[in-house]
Amino acid sequence: MTKLINNHSKFRYFIVLLTVFLFVGCATPKQYVSEIKGKQIPIDQTITDKQDLEYYIKPYRNHINQDLDNVLSYAPEAMDKFQGKWQSTISNFLGDITLQKADELLRKTNAIHVDICLMNFGGIRAPINQGDVTARTAYQIMPFENSLVVAELKGEKIIEMVNYFISEAKAHPIAGIEIELTKDQKSYKNIKIGGQAFDPKKTYTVATSDYLLTGGDRMNFFLDPVKTYDLNYKLRNLIIDYFKEHKIINAVIDNRIH
Repeated sequence: MTKLINNHSKFRYFIVLLTVFLFVGCATPKQYVSEIKGKQIPIDQTITDKQDLEYYIKPYRNHINQDLDNVLSYAPEAMDKFQGKWQSTISNFLGDITLQKADELLRKTNAIHVDICLMNFGGIRAPINQGDVTARTAYQIMPFENSLVVAELKGEKIIEMVNYFISEAKAHPIAGIEIELTKDQKSYKNIKIGGQAFDPKKTYTVATSDYLLTGGDRMNFFLDPVKTYDLNYKLRNLIIDYFKEHKIINAVIDNRIH
């Protein structure tokens, strides 16, 4: 009886081992990437007819052009940045609407008033022609992806900013500040901000672009702000939104620089 039990146990052990071997032998082997081959296919080998390419591109191009050419506003007069030494209509226009929008946004998010706006002359890449104004107009004026930011600056930095503006003798977009020049126009005689006398002991908030905030165009007075606020708003979108909100756009030459 003992011998029979031992033989039975050996048989069961044999069956278990056989099952394990069969399972391992039938299992799907793991696959690994051993080599990657690439081949450059010139586009003229796959598209033989230019009309085929045009067929795919045309609907997208038409859709984009339709959006860009949609009339948003109207300009009674042309605005160009070369209209004056210290001011131009387009510079004042961009300075005014940027200050207005920055102040509106920062009041909502942080209950803070924005005092001044300063942008750069070189950032204006096209005029606003007389007549219909479209989204394409905004892309031509501001083709960059720059965003609106606000920097809080000490009074000494505001003086640096004014001195920079005078030394440049360009119609940089500027708003919220009045600069009275000396007779030789090489320095300032008086500064007012928001209609009030400038106080060098105070700090002031200045709306500008993220590019200038990092010292672009040698505006190094922005490099050491008391605080900054990123409004997460593309300057081009700001212009487009203003066009949408105002059916007629105008700009003025006033006494902000005199």
